Amino acid sequence: MNDHAASSFDLAPPNGEQRDALAAELSGDERRVLLEHGTEAPFCGVFLTEKRPGVYTCRLCGLPLFRGGAKFESGTGWPSFTAPVAEGHLEYIRDTSYGMVRTEIVCARCGAHQGHVFPDGPPPTGERYCINSVSLAFTPEGEPLPDKLGRGAPEGQPWSG
Repeated sequence: MNDHAASSFDLAPPNGEQRDALAAELSGDERRVLLEHGTEAPFCGVFLTEKRPGVYTCRLCGLPLFRGGAKFESGTGWPSFTAPVAEGHLEYIRDTSYGMVRTEIVCARCGAHQGHVFPDGPPPTGERYCINSVSLAFTPEGEPLPDKLGRGAPEGQPWSG
């Protein structure tokens, strides 16, 4: 899927109490998208025009999902990326809703809906990860990643944008 090394992050899902606490912090729109597999309206997401180097993490659990350097302007109205930050950080699910066949992507650690991936992206992967802004949080380069589950970040991991 990409050329990034396998993750050294703890991908064990949050327990029920942790998940409830994380979900309690979500807005109504975030709950609808992340937990109920909804979609935000195009051209309105807060990260649509974000260009700073950094890392995009799962809004629910904080797992790094995309590097800022993998983001590109797709013209679709949603933030788009060419590849995930590491193999294993996303799960791929066949989605046949709305009379279409697509590949849904969810956070591999907490199962939160992120968006869909399509085979029409630019090089180097040819893939377009079309993501809802409300599914993400952004950490600018040089700042510490969120540690929502209290597990710490792996040492030696190059988590820059």
